[in-house]
Amino acid sequence: METTNLPGLTRLHQGKVRDVYALPPDAQGERLLLVATDRMSAFDVVLPNPIPRKGEVLTRISSYWYDRTSSVVPNAFIAVLDASNAEEFGVTDPAYFGRSMVMRRADPVKVECVARGYLVGSGWSEYQRHGIVCGVPLPEGLQMAGRLMEPIFTPTSKVEPPDHDAPMTYEEVEAKIGAEIANAIKLRSLALYRFGATACAERGILVADTKFEFGMVDGEPVLIDEVLTPDSSRFWPANEYAPGRDQPSFDKQPLRDWLEAQGWDKQAPGPQLPPEIIEATTVRYLEAYKRITGTELPS
Repeated sequence: METTNLPGLTRLHQGKVRDVYALPPDAQGERLLLVATDRMSAFDVVLPNPIPRKGEVLTRISSYWYDRTSSVVPNAFIAVLDASNAEEFGVTDPAYFGRSMVMRRADPVKVECVARGYLVGSGWSEYQRHGIVCGVPLPEGLQMAGRLMEPIFTPTSKVEPPDHDAPMTYEEVEAKIGAEIANAIKLRSLALYRFGATACAERGILVADTKFEFGMVDGEPVLIDEVLTPDSSRFWPANEYAPGRDQPSFDKQPLRDWLEAQGWDKQAPGPQLPPEIIEATTVRYLEAYKRITGTELPS
């Protein structure tokens, strides 16, 4: 699925991957339908080729974590759309089953909540330049992809393309959204990261870093959007981990590496993906789902 069309529903937003529709409210309030398409983005550009089954992987992994973390952090999740509840939610097209989440409507907190357990990506780049990541000082002599003594909260500003998210210090987050909410999303992000990292380690996966999004419901910051997916996280096979180098992964990093090797200027439109790259990316997403959940993705 590359595009969506749900007659009778109002589309509120079209993101790089997800399309958001308004559903009729229930007794608890307004509801949304988040449809995860198979669109693939990299470097804030939507690429011309979709990745088959990607949207199903993102939705079902998020559902898996929502079910298991509701006692750790409150969330806005209601259900995954499928044949059993399609009539209830008024969306009966099977093409949307398994890739769409019904969520309580929330007012998004304009901060990307990044939690890091390993020093990689933009965090590694900032550490090399300044010895800190988002205002958090780190010891000298750390290696690329090295494990941190404790996970750290490294937020970024939440902006829309063509702008890019920018690193924020915790003090800047407090100034933007207030000390109480800032403290809540920091503690909840780190709790979610520790929970997910521990669970994934039991499946042979290291969670290098991940990002969460929160929204306000009745004055409470609750977890929204995707959770611990290959799009929002770096997943590394534990048995191949070695600090000081790039790591093999179960996320879209190999696709990013291929794009980097093409000499692309990271401006739209992106390059056409060859069939072998599309297939390899689908395989990685399906493997991530299988490793995390212990089951095959439902057909």
